[in-house]
Amino acid sequence: DYVVVKMIPDNRLPPRHLHSVHTGKTFAVIKWESPYDSPDQDMLYAVAVKDLVRKTDKIYKVKSRNSTVEYTIKKLEPGGKYHVIVQLGNMSKESSMKINTVPLSAPDALKIITENDHILLFWKSLALKESNFNESRGYEIHMFDSLMNITAYLGNTTENFFKVSNLKMGHNYSFTVQARCLYGGQMCGEPATLLYDELGTGEDSSATKSGRGTDVAAIVVPVLFLLLVTLGIGFVVLYMRHRRLQSSFTAFANSHYSSRLGSAIFSSGEDLGDEDDEAPMITGFSDDVPMVIA
Repeated sequence: DYVVVKMIPDNRLPPRHLHSVHTGKTFAVIKWESPYDSPDQDMLYAVAVKDLVRKTDKIYKVKSRNSTVEYTIKKLEPGGKYHVIVQLGNMSKESSMKINTVPLSAPDALKIITENDHILLFWKSLALKESNFNESRGYEIHMFDSLMNITAYLGNTTENFFKVSNLKMGHNYSFTVQARCLYGGQMCGEPATLLYDELGTGEDSSATKSGRGTDVAAIVVPVLFLLLVTLGIGFVVLYMRHRRLQSSFTAFANSHYSSRLGSAIFSSGEDLGDEDDEAPMITGFSDDVPMVIA
């Protein structure tokens, strides 16, 4: 024997298993189940979203007959904090949860350039990758001195660089750059951190690579310059020797040129042997010696 019992739906019960499915920068997907299984009619839910930072409220109405309901809350702010309440439209018992949206990303390519008495922080514009960021919001810069264990707020700027002065020799610093915090510092972007080990020596990994590249260039460039100078001097010496040899040969050839034959006459080494050495040297003619012409 058995009996079928149908329970009377209680619309005073709260929605069940309210939770967040996905949270982005400007939206959140939430999900819950109806107060009882297999509702036989459309159920009207009230979704109240309280902005805990701005202290504002918004209410959305959701109608569904499904046992499981999924809803996307839009027009939220990056880095915001919200309290979400879901209940039936008749103001029954409620289910609630808290949501924190994803903050803005950290600025990319944070680097340091060292000057004589100060340093310059550089980074890429956050608007290049964040459509929700406006340059007018600006950035804020913090500095942590590990030796003094002090964190200092250096200021904010709408530019993509910031000048830092009055750094102390031998101190280690950490700099952070992030989208400027709103509403009492409660809605901030993710910080980009840069370690500055020591004045004049510390840099982040990218800056260190740049510094090493500069050091290598400082060694290679002078060496290449010296090699080029040496090669240039060598070419000049070879050219001068070639010109000198060419001039000597031309002078030697001209001294042995016979205009009668129209060519130069060169004697071999055998012809220039002992006969020239044994032949008497003619120094001149005497007036009393008759000249005979055959």
